[in-house]
Amino acid sequence: MDQQLRITEIFYSLQGETNTVGIPTVFVRLTGCPLRCSYCDTAYAFSGGEKRSIGEIIAEVGRYNTRFVTVTGGEPLAQPGCHPLMTGLLDAGYSVSLETSGALDVAAVDARVVKVVDLKTPSSGEMQRNLYRNLDFLLPHDQVKFVIADAADYEWSKQQLEHYRLAQRCEVLFSPVMGVMPPAALAERILADQLTVRFQIQLHKYLWNDARGK
Repeated sequence: MDQQLRITEIFYSLQGETNTVGIPTVFVRLTGCPLRCSYCDTAYAFSGGEKRSIGEIIAEVGRYNTRFVTVTGGEPLAQPGCHPLMTGLLDAGYSVSLETSGALDVAAVDARVVKVVDLKTPSSGEMQRNLYRNLDFLLPHDQVKFVIADAADYEWSKQQLEHYRLAQRCEVLFSPVMGVMPPAALAERILADQLTVRFQIQLHKYLWNDARGK
């Protein structure tokens, strides 16, 4: 438990996305990311941070009255210590989700973790970084997320949904880029095409805008 990771922040908030939206959750935000997505809203996590041991991180998580923990970034898998951290949290009785870009290998992620894999859409500028073999490691409790800025993103996401039969593998999330794709426009497209996906908006942005630590 003395392995150290570089941590940008640990905070308690409502889950703003995924299928646990609205549930009080502790977020452990790891520092660093090899991607530079056009719509990134956590660029402050690219560098800096503070070194914390796994034991210290789990102890801080324990200050809050919830069993839900989200390990996020940056790109958390960019730090090898992310794996023992997640396993340590699981062994401590927490329900752990991992927010990952999908550009790094998820094969070694503890099977108990809920992987939320963000397949990068064309507008992200990082579509070429998608590691499609990660889809082979999806479990039924995992989720694949598409962040959609425009009609081209939507059509591309729909093609991936069908080509990889994603809805048969796990839950699929379609999310609009805030301030770019009107949420109602995306919702109407999903209904018109009768897609088997979950529409989501970023609840935390409606509540607190882009406030850090929320």
